[in-house]
Amino acid sequence: MEFTIRSIAKVSNSRSEIQDDYWAEIVSEIELEDNIPAESLDGIETFSHLEIIYIFHKAFGSEPVFGSEHPRENKRWPKVGIFAQRKKNRPNHIGSTIVELLRRDGKKLLVKYLDAIDGTPVVDIKPVMREFLPMSGISQPDWSKELMINYWE
Repeated sequence: MEFTIRSIAKVSNSRSEIQDDYWAEIVSEIELEDNIPAESLDGIETFSHLEIIYIFHKAFGSEPVFGSEHPRENKRWPKVGIFAQRKKNRPNHIGSTIVELLRRDGKKLLVKYLDAIDGTPVVDIKPVMREFLPMSGISQPDWSKELMINYWE
């Protein structure tokens, strides 16, 4: 089954090239497309965090992974399936991140902790509600903790 998804917004920030780490200092602006009214954001400022769903648009043209690979091609880490990692070369090139909302200004959102580069198309914005977060503790393998050491530095 195929779907057509349209961009509802675009990311603007200082990072123009794909880079895996050091996202903590990047502040991003998400601006709604011209055809999306500002009122679609009404009430969003009452939430501290948002989930941003976006497209890894710079990964288009690269072969998507359907099986398993070493995360970041690092042979010290085990081969795991594409759905057991957050690699950009996913079958549908879709990413998502929970961000901190700093402020809203009309059709623009200023956010922190968004790991998307300048020009990234956004396909959805959702408020983060405690009831949608995990009800139990989160577990993850050691390799993933090592991979994330510098991610939010």
